[in-house]
Amino acid sequence: MGPQGPGLRVLGLRHGFDGGMAIELGELSLSPGALVVLTGASGSGKSTLLYLLSGLIAPQAGQVLWGGTDLARLSERARDRWRRQNAGFVFQDFHLLTELSPLQNVLIPAGFGRFSARALRGRAETLLARFGVPARPRAAVLSRGEQQRTALARALLGDPAILFADEPTASLDAGAGREVADCLHQLAGEGRLIIAASHDPALIARADLRLHLAHGRIGGAP
Repeated sequence: MGPQGPGLRVLGLRHGFDGGMAIELGELSLSPGALVVLTGASGSGKSTLLYLLSGLIAPQAGQVLWGGTDLARLSERARDRWRRQNAGFVFQDFHLLTELSPLQNVLIPAGFGRFSARALRGRAETLLARFGVPARPRAAVLSRGEQQRTALARALLGDPAILFADEPTASLDAGAGREVADCLHQLAGEGRLIIAASHDPALIARADLRLHLAHGRIGGAP
């Protein structure tokens, strides 16, 4: 089982850009142990909501409550600290350093935490083995699917209770996309709360809960 983290409660969340409202969400509650997929057309607000829920951006109004912590009231530095302690993030474009090995890439977050790379090396190797990433001298020679699974292993290095994923299968072929979708579903089954934004039918089909966004508002499953 993975770590059991706090549940999420959102109240009166509002955030806009250039005079337009990007997100307007009255109330939302999510519990640990679920794969939640945000769906909707491009521009519907999926990524913006993901960034608000993870504290990457602060809302203009409302509350983002993780247990007793309201990310909306924290400074940027405090939100960064909360993410390091509680959450991992998987991006569509991987953000790997391609001249480093997969292992070295997974260990990058160790430089920002309280544990040394030496102490976390065994966990990094275990994660790469779990996700079927082969030992290679450089991440550049991995397949796209292997690169994404390396990014997933990196996000899990600190054993976070919450995992955010922004279009994690968008640049993968169908087979690699299904493998990543299966990994995310398994991680939710271990007790983590996984929140992903996606257009991918394979990932959406694996979701325990689908939240469909239209014009920044949740309108139910499509």
